[in-house]
Amino acid sequence: MAPLFKNISISLKEFIFQILLFLLVFVFYSFDKHTQHIEEYQVVFFLNYVFWTLIINYVLLPHFYFKKRHLLFFISLVLIISAVILVEELILEKIYFPDTKRAHEFPGVFFSLLEVLPVIVILSGFKFAWDALGKQRQVDELKTYIRESEMQFLKSQINPHFLFNNLNNLYAYAIEKSPKTPKIILELSGVLRYMLYDCRAQFVLLSKEIEQLENFTKLNQLQIEHRGTVKFRANKIRSAYKIAPLILIVFIENAFKHSQKGQSSNILIDIEFNVSEEGKLTFVCKNNFHPNSNSTSDASKRIGLNNVKKRLQLLYPNAHQLNIRESEDKFEVYLSIQLEKAHQT
Repeated sequence: MAPLFKNISISLKEFIFQILLFLLVFVFYSFDKHTQHIEEYQVVFFLNYVFWTLIINYVLLPHFYFKKRHLLFFISLVLIISAVILVEELILEKIYFPDTKRAHEFPGVFFSLLEVLPVIVILSGFKFAWDALGKQRQVDELKTYIRESEMQFLKSQINPHFLFNNLNNLYAYAIEKSPKTPKIILELSGVLRYMLYDCRAQFVLLSKEIEQLENFTKLNQLQIEHRGTVKFRANKIRSAYKIAPLILIVFIENAFKHSQKGQSSNILIDIEFNVSEEGKLTFVCKNNFHPNSNSTSDASKRIGLNNVKKRLQLLYPNAHQLNIRESEDKFEVYLSIQLEKAHQT
C-alpha cells in the first residue's frame, strides 16, 4: 500500500479549495438551529469522513479510477465505506454515547449508508470534478500544441516549394545574362523576407498579405513577358481585418506554374480580391493551361492544394468555402473566408 502514497502531490490552489470545501460541508453537516453550537463529537465524526475521503481522492481516484482499473476501484470503495461505518459504529459511538441504545445496536446498513454516503459523495465528487477539469485543460493545451506544430509544418512546406521554383527561374535568367536578373533578385528578396520573418505570427494584416501577394505576382509575371496577360485586382481592402499568412499564395503559384506548361502564347491569369463590409474575403484565381500539359495530374499541384485545404480546415473551420473548377483548358479557384478584425494598437 505504501507505493500508492509516494506520488501524492497537491497544488496550493487545490489545497485551499479542499479546505474551503471541507469547512463548508462541515457547517452544513453540523449545524443545528436548536443548539446553534458545534459539539466535539460532530468534529470527530466529520474528521472520520474526511480521513477516508482523502484516501478516495488521492489514492483510489488517481491510481485506480483514472488508470481504468475500475474493478479495483469499486472494491476498494466498498471497503472504505464499510470502514467509515465500522469506525463510526464500533468506536466513535461507544466513546461519545456509551450509555445509550445508539452505542449498543447497529442501526442497519441502509440507515448507515444514508448517513455516510451524502458526505462522502460530496467531498469526493468535488475532487473528481477538479481532476476532470485539470485533465480537460491538459487535453486542450495538447490539442493547441499539436495544432500549432501542424501549422508550422504546413507553412514550412510552402517556403521551399516557392524558393525552388524561383531559383530555377533566376538561374535561367542568369545564364542568359538578362538585364531583368537584378530586379528578380530584389523582388525575390522582398518576398522571402516577408515569408521568413513577417509570417511567424499566426495572423497578419490583410492589406500586408495582399501587398506581398502582388509583389509575388509581379515576380512571376517577369517570366511570362509578352506571352500573355496577368491581371491583379484588389478591391476594398481594409487593414482592419487579419488573415493567416501564406494561405492564398499556393493558388497563385499554381496558376503561374501550370499556365506556362506547354503554352508559348495566350497565357491568361486573373487574380481578384474583394472584402465586404462584414469582413468576408472573396478570392478568385483563374488560369488557362495547355490541354496536353498533364497539369491536372501533376503531383506537386495536388500536394500544394492538399496543404492549403488542410490549413483552411485548421484555421477557418466552418468559416470558409472553397470551390475549385477544372475544365479542359481552364482552372478556377473560388474561395471565401470570414475574417476576424485585427486588434488595433
